[in-house]
Amino acid sequence: MRRSPSPAPVPAAAAPPHLRPPRPAGWWIVPVALGIGAVVFGVAWWLLTSASAPSGGGPAATPAPASTAAPLPSGVTLVQVRSEVLRTALAAGAGIGAAITLMLAFRRQRHQEIAIFHTSHDATERRVTDLYTKAVEQLGHGKAAVRLGGLYALERLAQDNPGHRQTIVNVICAYLRMPYTLPAPASGPVQDPPARPAPTLNDRWLHPPTPGNEETPLPEQPAADKTDDAEGERQVRLTAQRILGEHLRDDRTPEERDSGQPADVRFWPGMRLDLTGATLIDLDFQHCHMAKAQFSGAVFTGDARFDGAVFTGDARFIGATFTRRALFDGATFTGDARFIGATFTGGALFDGATFTGDAGFVGATFAEGFQGRDVRVLRPDRFHRGRSVRRGDFHRGRRVRRGDLR
Repeated sequence: MRRSPSPAPVPAAAAPPHLRPPRPAGWWIVPVALGIGAVVFGVAWWLLTSASAPSGGGPAATPAPASTAAPLPSGVTLVQVRSEVLRTALAAGAGIGAAITLMLAFRRQRHQEIAIFHTSHDATERRVTDLYTKAVEQLGHGKAAVRLGGLYALERLAQDNPGHRQTIVNVICAYLRMPYTLPAPASGPVQDPPARPAPTLNDRWLHPPTPGNEETPLPEQPAADKTDDAEGERQVRLTAQRILGEHLRDDRTPEERDSGQPADVRFWPGMRLDLTGATLIDLDFQHCHMAKAQFSGAVFTGDARFDGAVFTGDARFIGATFTRRALFDGATFTGDARFIGATFTGGALFDGATFTGDAGFVGATFAEGFQGRDVRVLRPDRFHRGRSVRRGDFHRGRRVRRGDLR
């Protein structure tokens, strides 16, 4: 059983929008009731004061001034007027009560919608957590095919859930950081194991089959299993690198990005990589965008392609080893670029690269020279040179003297 990568915390999805918890209803029921009563009383008072009392029929509750009082119509008594006033006031109170009831119904409906939203959100989070946990467990399986399935499951999960992408990228990087030794090339053709000779009649007579040994198969060849496992692990690692490269790559031109053209839906912006000490095989990160990249101590077997890559944060290649060519043509280092103590066994190509922050090559070794035509260094005083076995052709807005990188 393989060791699973370093356990990463279960990804936390984007939290639902903050909603104010409903307040207890008790504190506003009494004010509302008092308000309705005040409205009913006010309407009744206003209507009663507007009605005039008859001249001799009895005292009015609140007679209106003579200048503004209107005489009662014939056949209408003050009792009838008061009844109509009371009915009108109660109707006004009932209307206000109906409005409050409608508001309460809306509040109840809103509460139900919020509850349904949270229930759906929780169900989605449980499903994502289950898929994530199962995929991480598959990465620790002994069979390469199962590990490949785990990688593809994580890729799909990250594509469908942007809030989990950084966590899933961390898991893939953790897998690539696990110790790995490249399989040794075969020294000769692989020979089939010798076949077991068929038993003769004498063998069957002298050694009759007994329960437990009549059909004993030949043991599996451990060497072949190790070879197959090493090749399977190589394919798993290549797939992990391909997943990172495909989703970090932004194929838009600078003009398209400046014009606001949207990126491809498969592009994952703002990802941070930690591949410290990883063994990377034919890494292809052309035109990839990384918020922060940590490759310190990594071993790049085969060509390492960072053509047109954009490092918006610090890029650290401290002590990294490039066994073949390291291609950084057109790369942009917005933050600090640290190649301190790096070993470039093949060519180091930085044509057209841009260094905005500090560029450190102190202690770096260039076995086949440093090629950097049209390199832009915005802070020349912060460009620290390394050692080169052969002369490097380096430009910093001008052609520098021979031996600048020795």
